[in-house]
Amino acid sequence: MSCEHLICANCAGPVVEGRCPACRASRARVHHHGFGGLSPTLIAIVLIVLLACTLALNHLYGA
Repeated sequence: MSCEHLICANCAGPVVEGRCPACRASRARVHHHGFGGLSPTLIAIVLIVLLACTLALNHLYGA
């Protein structure tokens, strides 16, 4: 979802500009991603690296 076309009911300005505290809070709520603010791409990369390390250790120590 995008906040480009949202108008703030508090200041009547575009939410994307973040003119007032209500705009900034709404913009932060709309653009909240992932776990703990991490992007889904970053989470996927971490999981792939963790999987690669697990496979490498399994190969080295022969389960």
